[in-house]
Amino acid sequence: MKEGSIVNRPDYIRFLNEMKERIQSARSKAILAANKELISLYWEIGRSIVEKQNEMGWGRSVVEQLARDLRREFPDAKGFSARNLWRMRAFYIAYSELELKLPQSVAEIEGINLPQGVAEIPWGHNVVLLEKVKNSKERLWYAEQAASNGWSRNILIHQIETKLYERQAERLKTTNFPETLPLPQSELVEQVIKDPYVFDFINLGEEAKERELERALLDRIRDFLLELGTGFAFMGSQYHLEVAHQDYYIDLLFYHHRLRCLVAIDLKMGEFIPEYAGKMNFYLSALDDMVKHPDDEPSVGLILCKSKNGVIAEYSLRNMNRPIGVSEYRLTQELPGNLREELPSREELAEILEGGGTGAGAGNEGD
Repeated sequence: MKEGSIVNRPDYIRFLNEMKERIQSARSKAILAANKELISLYWEIGRSIVEKQNEMGWGRSVVEQLARDLRREFPDAKGFSARNLWRMRAFYIAYSELELKLPQSVAEIEGINLPQGVAEIPWGHNVVLLEKVKNSKERLWYAEQAASNGWSRNILIHQIETKLYERQAERLKTTNFPETLPLPQSELVEQVIKDPYVFDFINLGEEAKERELERALLDRIRDFLLELGTGFAFMGSQYHLEVAHQDYYIDLLFYHHRLRCLVAIDLKMGEFIPEYAGKMNFYLSALDDMVKHPDDEPSVGLILCKSKNGVIAEYSLRNMNRPIGVSEYRLTQELPGNLREELPSREELAEILEGGGTGAGAGNEGD
C-alpha cells in the first residue's frame, strides 16, 4: 500500500483525531500544572512577606529590597518586581482569610487550600480580580466562572465592568426553572440566564421596533454572543415553525452546548405582559416536538423585555409547564450613583436650552 493512500482512509482519520485529542489534553494538563505551581510559589512568597513583616516588624522597604535581590539572583526570571511582590502579598491576604470557610470544591496546592477557580486561572486573571473586585465572595465567583468557561483576561475584565455578578445575584424570581426542570439542569439554566442584559454596543431610538432590535443584535452578533455568555451557538433568526399548516417565527434560536438544549429568545421593546409567557410556552412545546433531538434536554425560553414588573412576571410563569425566564435588557450601562446625582435633570437641561445657553458653564465671567 502506498504511503499517500492512507491519508484519506476513515480509520486513519479517526486515529489521527484521537492522537490530536490526546496531545491537546496532555498539553492542557501541563499548562494547568505549571500554572498551579506558579500560583503556589506566589502564594508562598506573599505568605512569607506577611509573616516576616508581622514577626520582625519590617516595613514597606523589605519588599523593595527583596525585589532588587531576587532580580539580581534570577536576572532571566520575570515576575519579581516590587509591584508584583506587593500583588503576591495582597493575594495571600485576600484568600488566607477564607481558608477556614472555603467551598467544597478546593484545590490542594502543597498543603494550601485555595478555591478551585483561583488555582486554575492564570496569574494575570488573579491580578485583575485583586485590583478590580473588592468583595471576596464576588471575587471567588468570577474566578470560578473564568476557570469553568475559559475566559480570556479581556473577557474577564468585560464581565466585571458590565457587573455580571450583580446581574446574576440580584436577579428577581422571574423564572420557573425550579418547577419545570429537574436538578441539576434547573440550577445550570439559572446560572446561564442573566437579568438584565446590557446591549451597550448598539444604538437604537426610543421608537425602535422589535425587528430593528433584532437586526441590530445580529449586526453585532459577536458582541451579542459575548453578552449572552459562553456556550451559545446561533441557529437562526425568525426561525420558522409550521404547526397545523400555520406559520410561526421565533425571533432568535440558539443551542447551548453545556445545557444540551435549544434556547428560544423572544424580543420585546416594551414592558412584559402575561400574554408573552403563553406564546413562549407554545413555541417551546413545538420545538420539543419538532426540532429537539431525543437526547437533548427540554428547550428553554427567554423573554427579553425593555422592562418588567417582577410580580406580574412571576404570576405569569407560575403554572406554565415549560421552562421560561423573563429578563430585562438595557442599551446603556448605568452610571454610578454619585455621578448620576451630579448630572443635570431633563428639566434643568430644558431650562438651560430655553435660556439660550445661560446657566452652568455659560459665559466667561470669572474664568
